[in-house]
Amino acid sequence: MKNILIYGAAALTEIAGCFSFWAWLRLDKSPLWLIPGMAALAVFAYLLTLIEADNAGRSYAAYGGVYIAASLVWLWRIEGVRPLATDLIGATVCLIGAAIILMGPRFIRL
Repeated sequence: MKNILIYGAAALTEIAGCFSFWAWLRLDKSPLWLIPGMAALAVFAYLLTLIEADNAGRSYAAYGGVYIAASLVWLWRIEGVRPLATDLIGATVCLIGAAIILMGPRFIRL
């Protein structure tokens, strides 16, 4: 449960940080948007160090699925665009993959 909360917070901070650059470069917002954006990206990187995993790469790989799902939530809630059914199916597949990557070593020793 702890990993899920950390991954959720990491996704929110990464997407917010990246969106600040998007807003500056694509939406003609002030460069001052980069200040909270860079802070959010620093928090994101810190949060990933808190994940309970034996290896950084495995933690990052599992995070990828969470990031995909969180990006679709951002698309819907922040940008006002409803995800397509194919988006939701793809995110579900990615989350299943993330769970296998993160939990697999606890259950399967190949």
